[in-house]
Amino acid sequence: MRGQTRLAGARAVRRASAVAVYHRSLALVLLPFLVVASFLLYVLPGETDTLFAWTIEPPLTAMLLGSAYLGGIWFFGASTRVGSWRAVRRGMPAVLVFASLLLAATLQHLDRFHAGHPSFIAWIALYLVAPVFVLIEIRLHRRVDDGSDAPREYRIPLPLRVMLATLGLIVTAAGLALFLAPALVLDAWPWALTPLTAQVIGAVLTLPGVVNAHLLIDARWSAFRTVFQAQLFSLVFIIGALLVTGKELGETPGAVALPTFIGIAALAYASFYIHCETRIATPGASPDRDGRRSTTRQRVTPPGGAVRRARAAAGHRAAR
Repeated sequence: MRGQTRLAGARAVRRASAVAVYHRSLALVLLPFLVVASFLLYVLPGETDTLFAWTIEPPLTAMLLGSAYLGGIWFFGASTRVGSWRAVRRGMPAVLVFASLLLAATLQHLDRFHAGHPSFIAWIALYLVAPVFVLIEIRLHRRVDDGSDAPREYRIPLPLRVMLATLGLIVTAAGLALFLAPALVLDAWPWALTPLTAQVIGAVLTLPGVVNAHLLIDARWSAFRTVFQAQLFSLVFIIGALLVTGKELGETPGAVALPTFIGIAALAYASFYIHCETRIATPGASPDRDGRRSTTRQRVTPPGGAVRRARAAAGHRAAR
């Protein structure tokens, strides 16, 4: 019996180590692209005709896509350091949807891209393989995140989770409308779009919706902390883009509605983040399902992530 337990512990260690190596390898592949692309799109948005995979007009559209990539830099950069896969798992489905939609838009509008340009080669190579690699990681995460609480956990109350999921649903609906039927939305959009740029912006808008939808099935703040940091980081740059290129907004009702909605979303996200951070339970306190801290003591998993948890368990069993 002890031999079987020891073997199971060793397998858990190997499995967690494999996920750690895979995720860090994926991040090392994605981060250079995200850094270069975000610089070209956000800092040099008027130079996409010579520097990027395709010409993006107006610059506000380029800066919006660059803001999404900046959020990706935060997410993948931070997630390589956290040591717990619960902090990564809920962000990866959004990455999968985003990458898949951008691949579909690229294949649909290949004639708009700068064939042979280094940026296009990097773009098409990345989006051909990224959905597959991300899907593999999602499946791996299911095997190492058992749904347990972090050492200092806060369970988000259901009303807050429903509110944010609803906000995400609204944004996702707008994104899917832009992606699936851009011609129906172009006239109402606050600035000029082409069918390709409409689909790209639609893909960007699905990111918060897919993340927030998972709040309905997972109340752990530790599972969303990193991805909400990334979303807040991205929102700051989106607001900056609107301030810098505000003259590109037209006179449609959306020219007022969209910036207002983004401002409200930023305030809501910031308030939600502060709320959760200030209510993280102390070690030994267990938050109940409504998000309140309970004084009932429970066994707390030692910090250090899935790899160290598995190693500690295996060592303890071997000592016995």
